[in-house]
Amino acid sequence: MTEALGSTATPESGRPEDDEAAKKGRRGGKRGKKGPFGRLALFYRQIVAELRKVVWPSRQQLSTYTTVVIVFVVIMIGLVTVIDYGFNEVVKYIFG
Repeated sequence: MTEALGSTATPESGRPEDDEAAKKGRRGGKRGKKGPFGRLALFYRQIVAELRKVVWPSRQQLSTYTTVVIVFVVIMIGLVTVIDYGFNEVVKYIFG
């Protein structure tokens, strides 16, 4: 079976440079070379880079989504109110 794209699985044989890095005990990458403040700065740069990839909704889309959510919440409040009133009446009937 073939590996999926973007899989994190590593091949059994590995690359020769991976073997050399493992022998020397280095972690490799930017993370192993920087202190805590460097890693924190890298973390924030990565956050900004990911936020730039986000497709933000337009003002019209945002108002449409907001309206849909508010209408849904109002419908759910009404449904729960009706069910609660029904249970209340049933309990009053049974227990007096």
